Amino acid sequence: MKIDGARERRVRTGGIDLCVVELGEPGGAERPTVVLVHGYPDSKEVWSEVAARLADHCGFHVVLYDVRGHGGSTAPQPLRGGFTLEKLTDDFLAVVDAVSPDRPVHLVGHDWGSVQSWEFVTVKRTQGRIASFTSMSGPSLDHFGHWIKQRVKKPTPAKVGQLLGQGAKSWYVYMLHTPVLPELAWRGPLGKRWPKILERVERVPAGDYPTSSLPSDAARGAWLYRDNVRSRLRRPREDAYAHAPVQLITPLGDAFLSPKLYDQLELWAPQLTRRVLPAKHWVPRTRPDQLAAWITEFVTANEGQAAGVPAQRPAADGKHADRFAGQLVLVTGAGSGIGRATAFAFAEAGARVVAVDRDAESAARTAELARLIGAPEAWGETVDVTDEQAMEKLAEKVAAEYGVVDVLVNNAGIGLSGSFFDTTPEDWKKVLDVNLWGVIHGCRLFGKQMAERGQGGHIVNTASAAAYQPSKALPAYSTSKAAVLMLSECLRAELAGQGIGVSAICPGLVNTNITATARFAGVDAEEEQRRQKKSSRLYGLRNYPPEKVAEAILGAVVHNKAVVPVTPEARGAHFMSRFTPKALRAVARMEPPL
Repeated sequence: MKIDGARERRVRTGGIDLCVVELGEPGGAERPTVVLVHGYPDSKEVWSEVAARLADHCGFHVVLYDVRGHGGSTAPQPLRGGFTLEKLTDDFLAVVDAVSPDRPVHLVGHDWGSVQSWEFVTVKRTQGRIASFTSMSGPSLDHFGHWIKQRVKKPTPAKVGQLLGQGAKSWYVYMLHTPVLPELAWRGPLGKRWPKILERVERVPAGDYPTSSLPSDAARGAWLYRDNVRSRLRRPREDAYAHAPVQLITPLGDAFLSPKLYDQLELWAPQLTRRVLPAKHWVPRTRPDQLAAWITEFVTANEGQAAGVPAQRPAADGKHADRFAGQLVLVTGAGSGIGRATAFAFAEAGARVVAVDRDAESAARTAELARLIGAPEAWGETVDVTDEQAMEKLAEKVAAEYGVVDVLVNNAGIGLSGSFFDTTPEDWKKVLDVNLWGVIHGCRLFGKQMAERGQGGHIVNTASAAAYQPSKALPAYSTSKAAVLMLSECLRAELAGQGIGVSAICPGLVNTNITATARFAGVDAEEEQRRQKKSSRLYGLRNYPPEKVAEAILGAVVHNKAVVPVTPEARGAHFMSRFTPKALRAVARMEPPL
């Protein structure tokens, strides 16, 4: 395994030699031991990216091993009956006794590594050896068996649909139970084409994974299914309760497992933390940064159990905490209004927040309050979004000191009202510099970092209902926001194949201080001040809070929405722009109430 500092050893158990790799040194509570168990048809190399992050960045003692018959571990003879969950549990205990004889370990499993880890964390003979368990893309066969029985005994249209849906996703399980054919396929054309299939279908980056042992690993690993699936689904254990805290990470785009499988998991895992990820099945390869962050948070929260202290849940418990906890979110224009509310909403969901504003004091205050609300970390940064060089320096600093942004919210903007002929070239330049070029700079710099990382992400651009609602009073402002809307649509199409979503938020009339600072072209200072006060009074009477816009922004990211009109009037104008554009143009001719 090509990771700097990796040490390999052999562990003997039940006539099998297991290939075990360690990163970092065990060091009690300061360096807890994390054991990563791979799935099918993988070897331990599937974890290389996550393991390196946990060892190098988090300082953990990380242990990986090849499951019997895979990678550098030897295979049982005969294969039939050599891969039962009982024997896999023997292997696990042999490994943890060798690498952490005096302290419980934190267990992480993916795919079949998670399936067998559910066995480890629910049988009595491992009690006291596991401090926490992080599961992804692999259910307990016992829980799955009970899930099926409940739906067969009391069938409803919804439950039958769930059974049929999961049955269709499990097509490969039936194939692996057929004799000889899986072995022939894996040792033949499928084994050769598998790396390209993963790259094309799952967006798994090319590299040192999968390894050259894949064809033989997959051929022998078919016995994981043959030795366990049918027997456990027919006769699931009644005592399959987790005796350690469990973190469930569910990739929402998993082609093999339905999220419905975990609907009542709290019954079996009372200390359960749920996370969801907009990704496909092979998240250890496609989303290592996010997995490392969530594993670190969960291990840290539960490390006290190794010393006999009751387990703790991660701190974030706000709405969408299962989605955003630990993610890095950058918000421009975060010093007030929608930007500040958005920073707070992500903080409440447990995200790390970079609050950016041209006013240093306001940015710092937003970051300070974000930490109090729930952000594990928050920073205030000062920048003028119209300054290309300053934005480039900010992007470099954020990447170097905080990491690559997971969610970017381009929110900074200014208001400008006045007829077309009263709007000077300088007015046009200023509003386009902030409202459009600020968004362009953010998308170009932070979006490029997301794309180069190759682990997905999301960009939110604050447009406006004015983007599709013409007005004789807002030619410059409406033009700038219409450009933001079209930019978002174009960027969404370009980045979709890289797992990066793009959303345009169109708030409408929201009670923020943008009206108090908006420019009014073609009038003197006294008249401008009067119009600002009247606009603020009208928006105040409407009293639509920025917190609702922030909620819509989080929802747009969760559901990957393209265009989100927020207020009722914004939704109404959006409907009219699509179905009754003539009526909307007639409204545009009306005099504004200023």
